[in-house]
Amino acid sequence: MIGVVAVLKVQPDKTADFEKVFLDLQNRVKANEPGCLVYQLTRSRTEAGTYKVLELYASQDALKHHGETDYFKAAGAAMGPFMADRPEIEYLDAVE
Repeated sequence: MIGVVAVLKVQPDKTADFEKVFLDLQNRVKANEPGCLVYQLTRSRTEAGTYKVLELYASQDALKHHGETDYFKAAGAAMGPFMADRPEIEYLDAVE
């Protein structure tokens, strides 16, 4: 399994718009990607405008497929104007 933690910094006045776009993406991922075991947006309790996406994929192929979907690419473009900084992405290997 492969884990991903994505840290997303959003402009303070754009959080509602960001959440709307992201939650639509989250629903599409959960409905269409059986290889994506977890895909959850979370909001920091201590850093305003900071979100973390917790992701868990069954395989490298499932992760690759996620990044290639049209809805992922469209959501990225739609969220771009709401962002305050570039995303920070960390890839993790499951310890089993």
